[in-house]
Amino acid sequence: MATGIWILGDQLGPDHPALLAQEQRLGREQAQRQCRLLLIESSSVLVRRHDHRQKLVLVWSALRHRAAELRAAGWTVDLLESGSGTEDLGKWIATHGIRALAVMEPADRPIRQAIERLNLPVPLEWHPSNAFLWSREAFAAWAGPYKQLRMELFYREGRRRFGVLMDPASQPPGSQPLGGQWNYDHANRKAPPKGLAGPEPLWFEPDAITTAVIARVDELSSELEARGESGLPGRSQPFGWAVTRGQALAVLEHFIATRLDGFGPYQDAMVGGQPTLWHALLSPYLNLGLLHPLEVIRRLEQAGLQRDTPLASLEGVIRQILGWREYTHGLYWWFGPDYPQRNHFSADRPLPVWLEQLGGSGMACMDTVLGELAETGYAHHIQRLMVLANYGLIAGLDPQALTAWFHRMFIDGYDWVMQTNVLGMGLFADGGLLASKPYAASGNYINRMGSYCKGCRYSPKQRTGPQACPFNALYWDFLARHGDQLRRNPRMALVIKQLDKLPAEELARVRATARGALEPQD
Repeated sequence: MATGIWILGDQLGPDHPALLAQEQRLGREQAQRQCRLLLIESSSVLVRRHDHRQKLVLVWSALRHRAAELRAAGWTVDLLESGSGTEDLGKWIATHGIRALAVMEPADRPIRQAIERLNLPVPLEWHPSNAFLWSREAFAAWAGPYKQLRMELFYREGRRRFGVLMDPASQPPGSQPLGGQWNYDHANRKAPPKGLAGPEPLWFEPDAITTAVIARVDELSSELEARGESGLPGRSQPFGWAVTRGQALAVLEHFIATRLDGFGPYQDAMVGGQPTLWHALLSPYLNLGLLHPLEVIRRLEQAGLQRDTPLASLEGVIRQILGWREYTHGLYWWFGPDYPQRNHFSADRPLPVWLEQLGGSGMACMDTVLGELAETGYAHHIQRLMVLANYGLIAGLDPQALTAWFHRMFIDGYDWVMQTNVLGMGLFADGGLLASKPYAASGNYINRMGSYCKGCRYSPKQRTGPQACPFNALYWDFLARHGDQLRRNPRMALVIKQLDKLPAEELARVRATARGALEPQD
């Protein structure tokens, strides 16, 4: 009889709490004799959902590499390549005489619910997640007194709680932020100058394990096509993501050495042919557990202060991890199980075909971002918010369908990531529980912050007629459609005044242009 420890696919770090608990209770040698570890590479849900090929390769290769590392460390490990994880889990329990199954709390609510529905023949032992700095209970204790849960307040509390970038000379010591400011966001929104190019990211050549996974993913896609279904989206090669903790740590050090100092000023810029610029590319590894957020924050702080990194750059990247990542995960659980069904604007337009095809919209900005997404499963946060989600918001795309699309297509996409980031921040479908206003923008923003508009068949300066940028017409149409709701939001007062100044005939032409922009997608 053995204790089973089920390690889920996004729990691949070195300090799994179920393993630590057994080692503390029994000692390492005895724990290795009495415990049997399980990792499941299940194709049923991921392939049926049509996840991006790069995402499948990353998750399955990281899973296989982690299984090999655990075996090398002396653990008994079973890696099941399963079409149906549920059936094979039951067989595994029976075959190996498992008397209890220990599981770390999943980050995603649907995973927790699916495990609870399994009706296993042995007791389940839940272990609290250590993948985040804030436990759900700690976040709830912080959130409880507030009517409006704003990220800036949460971020400041996190800085104090974990002693990050705090001034030791302040009184009392460590009570005030280093440099006298909490937030340097104003310094990190520069438009890209002509020819802006960032340093090359660190990519890795696939080893034998990853090569075998690539072949499996391509084979599964071919099987789907043979059954008359669409194949898996995106391309599986070239594949260069880190698949082990050692490689993920190397990406962190490479970011510090080549990209950290320049991260701040142009983190909102969008440049054709430069999909990564100075972005850290750490989110896939944080979300898989290969890196822990606190170790990344401590290393960034240590290295940044040693090398005199501009505080705006150092604070900017730390805010993404200590602030935004922890905040959105906390809100995901705080908002509850009904949050994913919210649809504040009653949007119901089906997703256009070109989103699934990852190209073919005719808009240079959109097709550039979708083309980069097809290659790597990645786009940076402003491309996601101000191109992809912005279009979904102003075009009135179904928020549940678009959130699911983000989940499937992005290398770092999980339920907890996309519900708050897409449905809340990007689409304002929660009516303002997360964001203080809808992040709707016209083509003018994309033109100012990106290089995509040069050479596009549409003009960012026009909002009516066949040459009008669809973002322009759809933006004003969105304001007109939802004007009554938007007037109640103080942060929308200025743009609503601009809407009110539009002559009726001009607004009618704008709205006709917007309808024309959407007709080919119906």
